[in-house]
Amino acid sequence: MRPDSLRGHIDALILAVLEDRPLHGYAIMEELAKLSSGAIDLPTGTLYPALRRLERLGYLHSTWSATGGRQRRTYRLTAAGRRALADERSEWRTFSSTISAVLGTTPDRAADRA
Repeated sequence: MRPDSLRGHIDALILAVLEDRPLHGYAIMEELAKLSSGAIDLPTGTLYPALRRLERLGYLHSTWSATGGRQRRTYRLTAAGRRALADERSEWRTFSSTISAVLGTTPDRAADRA
C-alpha cells in the first residue's frame, strides 16, 4: 500500500486499534500490520507523533507500565476518543461509498459501458 494512501486516515486507524484494549506503541504497529495482512507497515516516525497529537487532542490517555521488564507507554481511548472514532467511521463510510460509486463497477455501470 502506498504511504500516501494512508495520509489523513492514520488517526482513525490508531483509534480503531485501541478501541478494544490499551496497547503500547510497538503493539499498535503490530496490530495494524496484522489486521491489514501486512499492508500497513507504519513507521515509528509516523506513529509516535500521531500518538502524541491524539493525546494532546484528548482522544488518548497514556500511562507508563512495565512490560517484560521494560517501561512502555501504554495508550487507551478516552470518551472523546471513542466519539472521534465514531465520527471517523461515519466519514469513512461516506467517503468510501462516494469513491466506490465513481471507481467501482456496478452491474448498471457495466451494462452502460458495453
